[in-house]
Amino acid sequence: MKTTINKSLTLLEFLIEQYPDSPRTRIKKLLQSGSVRVNNKSITLHSYTLKPGDAVDFSLRPGIATKANLPFPVLYEDQYVIVIDKPAGIATSSIDGSTSVQWIISEYLKNLSKGNSRTYVVHRLDKEVSGVLILAKSEIAMDAIKEKWEETEKHYLAFVEGIPEDSEGTIKSWLIEDNAMKMHSVSETSNGKLAITHYKIIRIVNNNTLLDVKTETGRKNQIRVHLSDIGCPIVGDRKYGAATDFIRRVRLHACSISFPHPVTGKMITVESPMPNGFLSLKAKDEKYK
Repeated sequence: MKTTINKSLTLLEFLIEQYPDSPRTRIKKLLQSGSVRVNNKSITLHSYTLKPGDAVDFSLRPGIATKANLPFPVLYEDQYVIVIDKPAGIATSSIDGSTSVQWIISEYLKNLSKGNSRTYVVHRLDKEVSGVLILAKSEIAMDAIKEKWEETEKHYLAFVEGIPEDSEGTIKSWLIEDNAMKMHSVSETSNGKLAITHYKIIRIVNNNTLLDVKTETGRKNQIRVHLSDIGCPIVGDRKYGAATDFIRRVRLHACSISFPHPVTGKMITVESPMPNGFLSLKAKDEKYK
């Protein structure tokens, strides 16, 4: 749950206001678990002073995966959904039994719940892409989120080569996949799938640009293709036209997602900060596959 503060008070006072019927000991345990985040930073100090404008993410019932030693952060969890911060270089799911986010979480939940929990993929991030990823804990929850997917808003940070001609714009095309599993933009065709991407310049760094990207559709490799189409491929994305001088991680990060909760219908907003080194480009290969 995410709330914007409108007055000065301590973090403990704020949580007591949110959960007036809960014992203070339970609220303090919530803080000690590290599951309360202020402005995207985990805070455990109950006397921490909140100021107007601060954004607080919290849930009184941290789920079982939150308490597990997962190899990536759990950003939000309740009995219906789990939202994690996916690292670059690992697939969302796999069909060949190889390691994936879905497999890792399912194994942890299965062990911690004595086989009573597993995860279902709501949407996907490319293996090369990092950031906010939603998984459901039941088929019913998964279907409920997908049924209202048009209400979901997704934002990405993209660090691209070059500078777009316009400070903001919309890219629209139909995407098709070739035999090499590479996506291409084409004019309207019965075989293609409509893709719409909006972008806005955040910052220019030398001859590269940091963009805020919002997707209106969710096609495979959509952002990567569209930014390449306007002559600004994503840094490190050699598949779609980026420079090949050095091996770099693909600079595309899912920084926020807002979606209706599958049970309450309340909008849940989850954010992930820009990864370390995202804007740093050194003249050498990066340790990234």
